[in-house]
Amino acid sequence: MLQRVRMKIALLGAECTGKTALAQSLAAALQARGQSAYCVPEILREWCDQNGRTPQAHEQIAIAHAQAQRVLHASACEVLLADTTPLMTAVYSDIVFGDLSLYPFALAHHAVYDLTLLTGLDLPWVADGIQRDGTAMQRRVDARLREVLQAHGLRYSVVYGQGAQRSACALAALDQCVQQAANGPARPDTDQARWQWVCDKCSDAQCEHQLFSRLLASAPPPAP
Repeated sequence: MLQRVRMKIALLGAECTGKTALAQSLAAALQARGQSAYCVPEILREWCDQNGRTPQAHEQIAIAHAQAQRVLHASACEVLLADTTPLMTAVYSDIVFGDLSLYPFALAHHAVYDLTLLTGLDLPWVADGIQRDGTAMQRRVDARLREVLQAHGLRYSVVYGQGAQRSACALAALDQCVQQAANGPARPDTDQARWQWVCDKCSDAQCEHQLFSRLLASAPPPAP
């Protein structure tokens, strides 16, 4: 049950940004440290595999609730890693169907997580059958997800890098979150209360914009 899990981590991100691979690598890294870790798998992938299609608008709510129930009834462990949350279902319902009705439930559920990791858009896009719609949708979902997180004051850390580098980036954010929790709650008017972990591979949306702006500025001009 929920009270037997010491720390809960939400992994969010648009399609093809490595959420599942990151959840699995984080679990392995934590287990190598001697900590018990459990990955809550994504309901949507199972649903699509079973039904051979993506869900319709009226089917989204059941998927969101099933994802939440998996977290709430997860096995006892020190760290629980949720490979997506109902918030991802709500964002896709918003974008694909124009349905905003899942946000209240998804946002209320998100309060159970101690840390939110958002997978960045730095991995190459790979087709995956019916579950992926292309880079345009990927960017749209990423932008909307950031808007929702920021609008509701949900702090998150963006994770970048390839392979082990991506895992190390996520672990650093996790360690910083644990350290902050050990220091006790911060006063609302302090810098600590406004904390958001950043590094050279993990940043907030504004830092990411600056990063890619610098990369574009330094790139050679296209050949005539």
